[in-house]
Amino acid sequence: MKFKITLFVILLSLLGIGYYLTAGYYSKGERAGTISKLSERGYVFKTYEGVLNEGGYSGETGTLTPRYFDFSCKIDTTIVKLQMALKTGERVTLHYSEKFFQFPWNGDTKYFINNVEFITPPKDDLLKPEPTPVKIEPAKSDSTL
Repeated sequence: MKFKITLFVILLSLLGIGYYLTAGYYSKGERAGTISKLSERGYVFKTYEGVLNEGGYSGETGTLTPRYFDFSCKIDTTIVKLQMALKTGERVTLHYSEKFFQFPWNGDTKYFINNVEFITPPKDDLLKPEPTPVKIEPAKSDSTL
């Protein structure tokens, strides 16, 4: 009887660790740039794989060197936002979580996009200072005339 309970506890622990490694995440973060590629991939388990062009300036060489961020996505509402960002070419911020391991049924990368935020450029009106209002006082009457 003790052997069965010990075996059950070990099996339950292994299942819990396995679930945590597949569903849990190692880190969370954000990256900004423009989406340069998005495609649906996979033989049996379909995921969307994409590339974010972060741009960048190399301080060592003094040149513009593009940096790319590969990511995967499985959430339907997020995929629609990614497709819209790809079509319009707008800058976006991707909220992602990094998984512990890359499993074949989870996509090609360890980075999974949870949300997409569109970055809107500031309007010119907001950059100009507002004119200060001029206070107009009524004219005083001169009773000497």
